[in-house]
Amino acid sequence: MKEKKDRDDEILVCTECHHHQHISREEIPSDEILYQMAELFKTFGDPTRIRILTALSRQEMCVCDIAELLGMSQSAISHQLRVLKQMELVKFRREGKTVFYSLADSHVSTILAQGLDHVCE
Repeated sequence: MKEKKDRDDEILVCTECHHHQHISREEIPSDEILYQMAELFKTFGDPTRIRILTALSRQEMCVCDIAELLGMSQSAISHQLRVLKQMELVKFRREGKTVFYSLADSHVSTILAQGLDHVCE
């Protein structure tokens, strides 16, 4: 395969088209699944949400404890928790008047850990 490369920041392009039989279009997830994945990764695009998820990866916490830990208002934390809850990244349980938040499942921990590994390489 011939490739063009003029500068380090330039995208390499093929000058000849090769049809690879070892992958088919059916193996690519549907547009709906890809859209959902894009939305999931958008959720991880906010540093405050990453900070909240990182805190919750250590232990479950209530809004006031998260706000104090991160030095933010409870309303700002509540807003971000709503987004995380809608994306099914966090879950909650009530104990009297207090609501405790935690990560929804081990996938969230794995995504956080792998993201950290990736940027620290």
